[in-house]
Amino acid sequence: MQISATAVPLPATEQAFELVLARSQIRLPVAPGESMADVLQLAGIAIDTLCEQGVCGTCATRWLTGTPDHRDSCLSAEEQLTHVAVCCARSHGPSLTLDL
Repeated sequence: MQISATAVPLPATEQAFELVLARSQIRLPVAPGESMADVLQLAGIAIDTLCEQGVCGTCATRWLTGTPDHRDSCLSAEEQLTHVAVCCARSHGPSLTLDL
């Protein structure tokens, strides 16, 4: 049996996306399997984190545009309308803009 070399696309929530920082207009690529918190910290942008699993809310950051894929268990549905846990969330679209 021969396996096709055709690539199977990753689920939308695991696709790479661009993280846009509204205040500085910095754009950072976020690869599949990479967290926004890690990308921000590698870029020298201080983000408080504690659990890094979406249970404490320490890293909750205001988002402005895009469609976050919330994967936390700390933010209420109302809080998710304005904030995202950058340690575990992804983007459903090609970019997500944070109020940073």
